Amino acid sequence: MPQTATVTDTPDNRPGYGRLLRTRGAWTFLLPGFAARQPFAMLTISIVLLVQHTTGSYGTAGAVSAATGVSMALFAPYSGKLADRFGQRAVLLPGVLVHSASGAALTALALSGAPTWTLFLAAVPTGASTPQIGPMVRARWGVRLQGSPLMQTAAAFESVTDEFTFVLGPLFATALCTGVDPAAGLLTEAALTLVGGLLFAAQKSTQPPVAAAGAHARVAHTSALRVPGVRVLIVTFLGIGSVFGGMQVSLAAYAESIGEPGMNGVLYGIFAAGNMLSGLVCGAVAWKAAPQHRLLVAYTALAVMASGLWAAQSVVLLAGLGLLVGVCIAPALITGYTLVEKIVPAHARTEAFTWLTGAVALGQAAAVTVAGQLEDRFWDGAGFLVPMGGTVLALAVMFLLRSRLEPPSAGRTVARGVGHRVPVAVD
Repeated sequence: MPQTATVTDTPDNRPGYGRLLRTRGAWTFLLPGFAARQPFAMLTISIVLLVQHTTGSYGTAGAVSAATGVSMALFAPYSGKLADRFGQRAVLLPGVLVHSASGAALTALALSGAPTWTLFLAAVPTGASTPQIGPMVRARWGVRLQGSPLMQTAAAFESVTDEFTFVLGPLFATALCTGVDPAAGLLTEAALTLVGGLLFAAQKSTQPPVAAAGAHARVAHTSALRVPGVRVLIVTFLGIGSVFGGMQVSLAAYAESIGEPGMNGVLYGIFAAGNMLSGLVCGAVAWKAAPQHRLLVAYTALAVMASGLWAAQSVVLLAGLGLLVGVCIAPALITGYTLVEKIVPAHARTEAFTWLTGAVALGQAAAVTVAGQLEDRFWDGAGFLVPMGGTVLALAVMFLLRSRLEPPSAGRTVARGVGHRVPVAVD
């Protein structure tokens, strides 16, 4: 069981990254967690570059990569549910072994010129067994900081870490695949997952406690999906995924259409930088407005900014709008994750986090496909309609169902009679 200490609302507990990182036991899961989550951002591009090299087809490479992403999105929530029920370590140990073995098998099949269907056969377990380190780290923060104003800072810190990972990971994988060997990216991803995942699983003292067998009998039937607010957040995060996927395809197509393909990296880097900087600021502010209200405001701003992308006719204008879209994404992501801590029972939070992570991945996979079709069939920049459509539709759903995001008050219950949470002593 984790060592605990009581958190009280004192001036010393004001949101701040210094205070957050001094939380007892934080570094024991942050460092191995960062090593274990880095491969997550390397996986897609590593598969694309390897399969394209061995088959000569970007279409095949994209399809194999998409199979990995979809299987990950579909299986991630079940991984989170098992982690809530049996403990993170029990899920991580077999998960990293299966993932590493599947990744190595996919590499061997691609290099040996095996039939295309065998690549899909290996891609599915590779994606399905991808360790959900980000949600697991967020769940550990929830245990250490429950009831503390630092939870918002922790959510911001994790969002920035995710963004940094998704900037660094693809660059690292590309450098390995182009500078060392086409298989180097995927093999490194598998090795980092194995080593980082085992080190993270070894940190038993900080993992969320597992309920006793009797308690399991009472709550095992309760899924995070039974919380109405989680279903609203899933739609919200699908819209965010549509921004990531639509931007990736459309920026690449735009850069190619103006004869400067290298501009793609610059434009996407500006978008990611806006996200990271906004996330840092979000975590340093002591917000007074309720998180469900902040989410609605942030998402409205995101939908407005994303709706202007398709009309941008110059690099400067597109860069500026991309920066603003990135600035708007971080508050929406951070506030969404913060709401999980308030509306989901403690025994289902890892599952809830993985539903949101999977929703982003699924929205991104769908957006890449649709945006690519729009770019092929219509005008240059038509793919930017995908971020607009995805965020506007998600905003409409959120506005209509906004009451479901209200945290339960004292005495109320969620998930068909299961109590929201019982205050516990934490670091």
